[in-house]
Amino acid sequence: MADDFDLLETNSTQKTEKVDVNWGKAIDTMKSKLSQEEDPEKRQKILNATLDDVVDMAKQDRSTLLDAIKDLTDYQDEVGIKFEGFSALNAEEQKVIDDAQKALERARIELEDAKNKPDTWWNNLWGRKSKIKKEEAEFAQAEKTRAGADNKAKALFQTRIESADIQTLLGELSFKSQAAVTRLKNREVEIKEVEEKLKTAIVEASKNHTKALEKKKEVEDKLEEQYALLKQSRQELDEIADKQSTAYSEAIGKVTTIEQKVEELEGLKNAYTTLAASKDSFVHKHNLTIKVLTSLRSNLQTHRAKLKSDTEERLKYYDGYIVALKARTDQEFAAILEHLGVKTDEHIGETLASMHSASARARQDMMENIPVHEKVMKGVYSTYAEALHEIREKDIDIQKNFADRYGIDMKEIFEDYYKADANAPSGNDDEPAAAPKKESSNDDLLG
Repeated sequence: MADDFDLLETNSTQKTEKVDVNWGKAIDTMKSKLSQEEDPEKRQKILNATLDDVVDMAKQDRSTLLDAIKDLTDYQDEVGIKFEGFSALNAEEQKVIDDAQKALERARIELEDAKNKPDTWWNNLWGRKSKIKKEEAEFAQAEKTRAGADNKAKALFQTRIESADIQTLLGELSFKSQAAVTRLKNREVEIKEVEEKLKTAIVEASKNHTKALEKKKEVEDKLEEQYALLKQSRQELDEIADKQSTAYSEAIGKVTTIEQKVEELEGLKNAYTTLAASKDSFVHKHNLTIKVLTSLRSNLQTHRAKLKSDTEERLKYYDGYIVALKARTDQEFAAILEHLGVKTDEHIGETLASMHSASARARQDMMENIPVHEKVMKGVYSTYAEALHEIREKDIDIQKNFADRYGIDMKEIFEDYYKADANAPSGNDDEPAAAPKKESSNDDLLG
């Protein structure tokens, strides 16, 4: 409905829903504007942009926004706008102001309670006056704390904004715009109220102007009568010949009375004339003031309507910008993952290929080492046979020594032992002996 479309209406609290953006159309529009770009460096910058360039541009956007937010916050102080009424304070920052305000209210109540206690000898004895003095000091301190709460909250706000991301800064800018819309609306209402008062004043001034003119006319009519009487009285005075007579004195008195009346009426005439002129002047002044105020109110309406509408659109615009920044981050993250994936694939491929080639090489080394192993084992067996031969030779010496010393023939015992040893050499030192086969006997000296 056409009646529902009113940019000047600010009472609506309906929340604007997000809308889907036709990115295809947006891209076409961007290309169109790009072709119209007069600055060749800027055009080339857009054409050759990389994701890293976008990061630098986003940083510059944040820096510009941060400076703007600081300037706006400082401007609030300069024009006397309450800080907490025009900035998006978080819970911690708002709590500084709220706590100071609550402390001030408590101090005010306690001071009033102390003063309301009856001023009696008994109450004064129990410290009424000292209590009042104490509460006055606490109230003064609470006032001082409340006065500084705005600055303290502002300092916390500025510190937070310093490290805020671009989304927070855009949100703060939007908040200030929305707060400004409300402020403009309140100012329009204030101007409208003054306009209505001035209209009433014009009506009253016009009435008083008319009344003054009417009174002036009445006075002028009376003056005409008095002028006629004064003229007649003066003629009568001139006609009296005896200047020392009572009649002459009475005539003089009559003339004087009429002159006084004329003087009073002329004074009234001047007063009503001045009053009429003054009221007429204020009619024009009020009328001029109304015209100026109406013009200002109209301009405020224009700014407010545009700011309100643009802010609503800007919120959607900002949403797109923030999502685009996040998408850029996601895109970079995906590229990093892809890069890591490729590198991982390369590393795993290298490992698998190395594993296969190492395995094949190990098999080759194993095959190549078989003759070496055989040669080593031949040496082992030869050494073994040589050691057994030396042992046998030494056994013969031992047998002979035993026979010579004890008369014991050890040959039979040793021969039985070697017969029982399947691995004992048979006299050929180059051949390995067979594995020995032990006999289970309690008389086996080697058992």
